[in-house]
Amino acid sequence: MPRIFRLPSEFALHPGARRLVEVDGHKIALFNVDGTFYAVADKCPHHGASMLEGKLEGCILECALHGLGFDLRTGAMRYGGLIARTYPVALKDGLVEITLPE
Repeated sequence: MPRIFRLPSEFALHPGARRLVEVDGHKIALFNVDGTFYAVADKCPHHGASMLEGKLEGCILECALHGLGFDLRTGAMRYGGLIARTYPVALKDGLVEITLPE
């Protein structure tokens, strides 16, 4: 059964902001893109670089190390290939909820 983690309201980022959070041993890069929250593992599937520091254009996040672009909505690499781990995330009752797999 998936686990839902609720983070305090200070993690509710304003649009355009990002933050690194650690939830149950998972390092997660949390983004607010135009009011929609996205969460992706803070480890590029190519060589493990931090995703938090990547360039963000819309929902495409480019890894800071090699510039590979990943769609925050799906984790899919632009033009196919690798997939970054994404996590469902929502803002409910002032709390950020991130759902982790079993």
